Amino acid sequence: MSGPDLLVGYYGDDVTGSVDVLLQFARRGMRGCLFIGLPCVEELRDAARTHDVVGIAGIARSLAPEPLDAEVRPALEALRALAPRVVQYKACSTADSSPEIGSLGRVIEIARDVFGVAPVPVLFAQPDFGRYTVFGHHFAAEGGVVHRLDRQPTMSRHPSTPMGDSDLVAHLSRQTPLPIASLPWTRYASAAAVSHALGDEEAAAVVLDALDDAHLTLLGEALLVRADGRHPLFVLGSGGLSRALALAGPASALADAPGSPGPVIAVSGSRSPQTRRQVDAARRAGWAVMSLSADDATRSEAFGLLRGGRSVVLTSDRAPVVDDAADPLVAIAETATAVLADALTSGATARVLICGGDTSSRVVRGLGVRRLSIVANPQDNVVVLRAGGEAPSLDGVEMLLKGGQVGDDHLFETFRRGRIASDG
Repeated sequence: MSGPDLLVGYYGDDVTGSVDVLLQFARRGMRGCLFIGLPCVEELRDAARTHDVVGIAGIARSLAPEPLDAEVRPALEALRALAPRVVQYKACSTADSSPEIGSLGRVIEIARDVFGVAPVPVLFAQPDFGRYTVFGHHFAAEGGVVHRLDRQPTMSRHPSTPMGDSDLVAHLSRQTPLPIASLPWTRYASAAAVSHALGDEEAAAVVLDALDDAHLTLLGEALLVRADGRHPLFVLGSGGLSRALALAGPASALADAPGSPGPVIAVSGSRSPQTRRQVDAARRAGWAVMSLSADDATRSEAFGLLRGGRSVVLTSDRAPVVDDAADPLVAIAETATAVLADALTSGATARVLICGGDTSSRVVRGLGVRRLSIVANPQDNVVVLRAGGEAPSLDGVEMLLKGGQVGDDHLFETFRRGRIASDG
């Protein structure tokens, strides 16, 4: 499958977000393939012949503008060469970005170089995940309460990209001198009307509202109208944007396969309140909770527990590894990668849970994972994956990669017990 038969090619700015895109299309019965990092041209072309959706998982969310350009531009050029109907840059549903880190303004500038100067549709809303945009302002749920984004407990205090403004036009305008506009839901008379409005817009990018699946379906139809088949339509946004495109296409169900019960090793680079609640729930369920550390004694104790059938969480909270590190994210990821590589190579376990979008991206790359496929969808936007890579110890490894705010309090135990979606 290639050219006009390939619906979507996408770049995800972290691994967990990239997996979310796979899920949105898999729920509608579409076949997807996700590469970790930019593969060779032949691999991409082969995947495009046999899949509806082809993705590249990257790390742009954590990069400064210059390395971001070096990361993103080749990926977008490779995806354009596949000639899909749509190319998506997958960003977090909380618009994580700043002029200095993960700049989405810079992404829009790069996209204009690669795809031309047509207005870029921008959609961060993801209603099934508690993310909403209305009159250009973004809202996100936490703990069952919907907050304006600049007042949401996690994003208002995010350690890398704190959100100081819920107005997405203002937020993006701080990251690029290009003009940014918005199209409110009150102008959504029909898919044709939205498509026409986007075509008439002179801004470089247009922020779109959405409050429910009806809005997403209409927007997906409008975007596919604009994807005329001559040139890929470039779009930017969350898994909600992926869902919009999927809802506008044919439907069939995602078939879940049971997970494999057995001990799990979890590593956490996330310090979000939700991840802390999940770790606390795991401790109450009998998991051993230890500090993430590179020392041999910690590894020996953790691996011994795993071989005895007990699951283990290694958390970066108060972990010595990051106390004096110049770049805590790099230090956490390097330590987590080393520990997980030893656990898999030694046979202590073949089941891995990684918390934190940035951590997941770096660890999966560091382990040498080359591809991921969906095994099951235990709950909401959580998926269980099967890994593959060059090292034999990676083949068949079961992974759950989660962002800091993803999953209910008992997610760790749900994964450990190998439950599938009907149990979620």
